Amino acid sequence: MAAAAANGEARSGGVPRPTNPMVTPLLTDLYQFTMAYAYWKAGKHLDRAVFDLYFRKNPFGGEFTIFGGLEECIRFIANFKFTEEEIKFLRSVMPTCEDGFFEYLSSIDCSDVEVYAIPEGYVVFPKVPLMRIEGPVAVVQLLETPFLSLVNYASLVTTNAARHRLVAGKSKNLLEFGLRRAQGPDGGISASRYSYMGGFDATSNVAAGRLFGIPIRGTHSHAFVSSFMGLDEITDKALTSSDGSNKCEDFVSLVQNWLTKIQEGSSLRGTFGETSQSELAAFTSYALAFPNSFLALVDTYDVMRSGVPNFCAVALALNDMGYKAVGIRLDSGDLAYLSVETRKFFHSIEKDFGIVGFGKMNITASNDLNEETIDALNKQGHEVDAFGIGTYLVTCYAQAALGCVFKLVEINKQPRIKLSEDVTKVSIPCKKKSYRLYGKEGYPLVDIMTGEDEPGPKIGERLLCRHPFNESKRAYVVPQHVEELLKCYWPGNSSNSREELPSLHEIRARCIQHLERMRPDHMRRLNPTPYKVSVSAKLYDFIHFLWLNEAPVGELQ
Repeated sequence: MAAAAANGEARSGGVPRPTNPMVTPLLTDLYQFTMAYAYWKAGKHLDRAVFDLYFRKNPFGGEFTIFGGLEECIRFIANFKFTEEEIKFLRSVMPTCEDGFFEYLSSIDCSDVEVYAIPEGYVVFPKVPLMRIEGPVAVVQLLETPFLSLVNYASLVTTNAARHRLVAGKSKNLLEFGLRRAQGPDGGISASRYSYMGGFDATSNVAAGRLFGIPIRGTHSHAFVSSFMGLDEITDKALTSSDGSNKCEDFVSLVQNWLTKIQEGSSLRGTFGETSQSELAAFTSYALAFPNSFLALVDTYDVMRSGVPNFCAVALALNDMGYKAVGIRLDSGDLAYLSVETRKFFHSIEKDFGIVGFGKMNITASNDLNEETIDALNKQGHEVDAFGIGTYLVTCYAQAALGCVFKLVEINKQPRIKLSEDVTKVSIPCKKKSYRLYGKEGYPLVDIMTGEDEPGPKIGERLLCRHPFNESKRAYVVPQHVEELLKCYWPGNSSNSREELPSLHEIRARCIQHLERMRPDHMRRLNPTPYKVSVSAKLYDFIHFLWLNEAPVGELQ
């Protein structure tokens, strides 16, 4: 067993297994196995194939996408190996297949597969290969469905998160609260991971925090508030000061005294009457449990006439003991109006009682937020510091899927093309290189694909960039910086060195950096400018030569 483990470690190159244990070689569509058998039966299973993984249209009505899921793809192929139990199952569902085929499946791994990819977290565009996969055709065919499964949702939710970050702005905290609304546990874990990659600051998902090192945040629900009936339920009323120098034996009375002072304060006199004592009990109890991180949900009963005054009374009592409350969360109502009124209330407290910084107390908003509602809040004017976003983020409510595809572009060094009456579904043939060309202002101007053997673009040299299918769309570019996009992440038996997989925190920083590098008109919500994706003049000519060569010629009767 130890020897088997050692062999597995050597085969995987020290790359961990996929995060989700369900990601195995059986996580694929049946037709991948039926094709693999047909390849094997025809003696074609070892033919050297090249596949491109790409998408055809940017999601959410925008003009950019963020690439996610690469690490999980590499984890998958690094540990790709059928178990005896899996082979036994395949025999049962493919009873007419010869024994030799299952012996072949038992023997294969991905040691002869090469994967070249755009780095995870990059801004990417339609038609440009996110990944290029090379290897024996039967093996690479078995990778199609799992790769698409691992990339489609990851890229979609990362893009969704990035769009929320762009509309919220750099200064706001974004909190992912979607676990309970996600499509199952795997959807919830993946959403937390890729929302963080796309620019969110924290998650409520404790499991994701442990797995990926994402900061976790959370306070309490309405149930906690409504579970209290009154202050007499609090039995342990003592609170030691933050520096340990003294102890308040009756923190409840301190809170009550502060509530009276607020009611009688010069700025707030007459603005509210008697607050909910059950709510005050809940806040006080929570503060006694978490004096260093007290953040209260204030909309269980009435935000301005109960929730906010009760919060302030507890926060001021904590302040007396050397603690600083974090703030409040609003989960219903007119968020713009309530946040503005709450901020005024906080400033009044600071003015009346000389508590420096109280007016800047954090205000978090939740309640089915999405891009549109945040944009509307911005236009109305609000005082929200952090947004808790769940359903619309993790379910990608505005678009169900990204639509990545996995297309054969070369076999045995012979370029292949997939034709369609819908020109958007025509594939770009042959093994290619991809480059990003930058202009004088430092912004990317265009992505260009070239044939594998073509010389790459050079800084300062004029280059003709052509639309792959529209002959009238073309432009000359003189790049000031050239970036080759595809890096080797799994070299197989080639001599190429393997790129290291960065941490999630590094990918997140890369994503934010690349978003900032893009021209603003490509990133705006309304009527964004399409980013140009092109091919070299030589590749353009070859695409159309192959197209005419492969398309059947009709005959008029």
